[in-house]
Amino acid sequence: MALQRMDNVLIVVEDLDAVIAFFVEIGMEVEGRGPAEGRWVERVIALDGVRQEVAMLKTPDGHGRIELAMFHTPEVIRPEPRDAPANTLGIRRVMFAVDDIEEVVGRLLNHGAELVGEVVDYEDVYRLCYVRGPEGIVVGLAQQLG
Repeated sequence: MALQRMDNVLIVVEDLDAVIAFFVEIGMEVEGRGPAEGRWVERVIALDGVRQEVAMLKTPDGHGRIELAMFHTPEVIRPEPRDAPANTLGIRRVMFAVDDIEEVVGRLLNHGAELVGEVVDYEDVYRLCYVRGPEGIVVGLAQQLG
């Protein structure tokens, strides 16, 4: 049996509204939002007393999804350091292809995001950057050149 697709990436957040707004500003669309609780959730994620609100966002082409989860219970666990550098083990960023990187970065900066480094060109192929949004979430942006 072959792999069918990557379905989604989960990001646990404290301010669901702010993170949704950040990803919508990038160009994602809210597909759904609501509670996720009960024994089935507890069995899947191996935690008791789960009460959470989740939101599913999708890319405009409908192929990529990010699931956001805000836990009411149990209490969230914070990683250290909060704004981990790029060489920290684990998932560090999600990359999005965009048409106009400067335009997207400008919109995100106007909503409180910050550049992690600089906008740079990789040869004549891509213009790339990392942007840190709410709760330290890092996204990469890539604009194909030529």
